[in-house]
Amino acid sequence: MLARARFSLLLSVLLLVSAGCSQQESGSGRSAPSESASSAGTPRPTDPVPELEGEEPGDRLDDALPGRTDVSAAARAASRLSLYELAGQVIVARYGGTAAPVGLVRDLHLGGVIVFDDNVTSTGQIAGSNRTLRRQIHRPLFVGVDQEGGVVERVQGRATRFPAFMSAGAADDPALTRAAARASGAELNGLGFVGVFAPDADVTSGPDDPTIGSRSAGASPALVSRHVLASLAGFTSTGVLPVVKHFPGHGSVPADSHEVLPVQKRTRATLAKVDMAPFRKAVEAGAPAIMVGHIDVRAIDAGTPASLSRKVITGVLRRQLGFTGLIVTDALDMAGISNDNGSRAAAVKALRAGADVLLMPAEPVAARDAIVQAVRNGSLRRDRLEDAATRVLSFLIHQQKSKQVTAKPGSGAKASANLSSAAITMVAGPCRGRLVGPRVHVTGGDAEQVAALRAAAERAGLKSGSRGSEVSLIGWQGAPVEADVAVALDTPYALGSSQARTKIATFGDTPGAMDALVQVLLGKARAPGRLPVQISGAGKGC
Repeated sequence: MLARARFSLLLSVLLLVSAGCSQQESGSGRSAPSESASSAGTPRPTDPVPELEGEEPGDRLDDALPGRTDVSAAARAASRLSLYELAGQVIVARYGGTAAPVGLVRDLHLGGVIVFDDNVTSTGQIAGSNRTLRRQIHRPLFVGVDQEGGVVERVQGRATRFPAFMSAGAADDPALTRAAARASGAELNGLGFVGVFAPDADVTSGPDDPTIGSRSAGASPALVSRHVLASLAGFTSTGVLPVVKHFPGHGSVPADSHEVLPVQKRTRATLAKVDMAPFRKAVEAGAPAIMVGHIDVRAIDAGTPASLSRKVITGVLRRQLGFTGLIVTDALDMAGISNDNGSRAAAVKALRAGADVLLMPAEPVAARDAIVQAVRNGSLRRDRLEDAATRVLSFLIHQQKSKQVTAKPGSGAKASANLSSAAITMVAGPCRGRLVGPRVHVTGGDAEQVAALRAAAERAGLKSGSRGSEVSLIGWQGAPVEADVAVALDTPYALGSSQARTKIATFGDTPGAMDALVQVLLGKARAPGRLPVQISGAGKGC
């Protein structure tokens, strides 16, 4: 306890010093308001979220990387940690229940935690849990969440729901992508989150991509790059730390790393031109953090998961691409890594490969203890562990000092709706005019999706019931349908084999996506989106 108290006091002093120095940092081009570590548990300054329509994101991210004073403060703090504390500092763990995991974080000196669906009952509850954690752990702490939009969203309830990232590719308007990410980031910030595991920089290969799908902006590296940079600009403008994933690209492997270790057989030239291109652009723009996936990349390090490969992490990401930010492993409890590596082995191998953050080891205590043992027996250098801990701390220190933009849950509804309205795509059918009769009969999808479309129809004055023009919904991994109007709510591939005069892709089932769909069905709005992927026998859009 005494050691922890000394560390907290030291870090508070270092934060005050580094905050004061940051205004005079030579060569950095940055300035930031000072904020001490003691304010970690108090509400952060709130700025309104301005409209970003018409703005174009720049080529560089503003203030996304720690400055020299941040790194110096972090290095001094890390050098004073015990070996056990250093080992805990590089772990971001999952926790059980809905109460703040204060004991877990304190006992293991964790660098942070990741929030999942089972940790959330409401936005008020998770905000309170995060607030309690920040107030009782008197040091910088990473509190992250998977909140991509579409099928990956852990916080719901009053929080704004955003469509899948593929909607960004269909709309292809970086200003809308940036506005959506900014709105999402501001809400997450207001709920007490420090980081978000998004956006996906994976380039999808199409229907044979079983894992990423609509989480990717599309099949074109240039398209994906544009919207990854726009998303990064939106998130970082709120003070939230975005983690780009899943390096070196998960969109072109035919297996799901949650279940097995996928094998990537592309040549290095193809990987560089396609899969890694958006990550290279993100690095050049100053992305703060990148997640490495569990993929066996045969052309680089055959037989070794990328997340444990020094050739991939240090050789390609650090040295070849020049990435200086935070490197995070994908979840270490996934079968793609855990089938052959337990928590102990995976933790040590990832650090030796050059990773800084060990995400979700199945057994955090075992992972922490294995790191300590590896340093003691010489199989892991202590300076490598200190380097990782320093990088984690430098980003947390920098994040605390950064300008924060927060917003209330639900405030991003307009940004979400704007993106969906621009993304909705007419895959087949007339580009103008009314597409349904005076009543619609909604089928397919799940009960919530059917109810959502019926509610949107009622709001627009379109009656729904057991009769009328049949509108059949295709949800996540749904099969082709036969109807008057076929609507894909996630990936659009099933539309190719669907039997329908009119085929529409929405890339989401959010309220904004459903409202946009109804306006197109009524002929009151056009479907301006363009397919960001190839569908056999279908056009690109109107």
